[in-house]
Amino acid sequence: MQDQDDSVLGLATIRRNRGITLEQIAESTKINIRSLKAIEGGDFQKLPGGIYNTSYIRQYAKAIDFDEGELLAYYRVKTGVPNGDGVARNGRNGKDVVGGGYRPASIIG
Repeated sequence: MQDQDDSVLGLATIRRNRGITLEQIAESTKINIRSLKAIEGGDFQKLPGGIYNTSYIRQYAKAIDFDEGELLAYYRVKTGVPNGDGVARNGRNGKDVVGGGYRPASIIG
């Protein structure tokens, strides 16, 4: 085992301390090991892009019981991606609304 953790936010150390391997995460999430290593190393440009990036980051964080909000915030700072995932928070009735809640007049009764 290596003594130095070159991963962002100490993710590899946290994962190892919890007895979790990248192979186990890959098996449970169906995310390839290359992408998992990219997340741990902060090499976000190696991820597939778009909403896959935030999905992969959320799944990885959950798999190692790490605060997904903290990891996503780090990702957004490092990549310049805004906090706009296409979901308007606290939409009508307190529910999330996909696409910011826009509904064409033709479907409004």
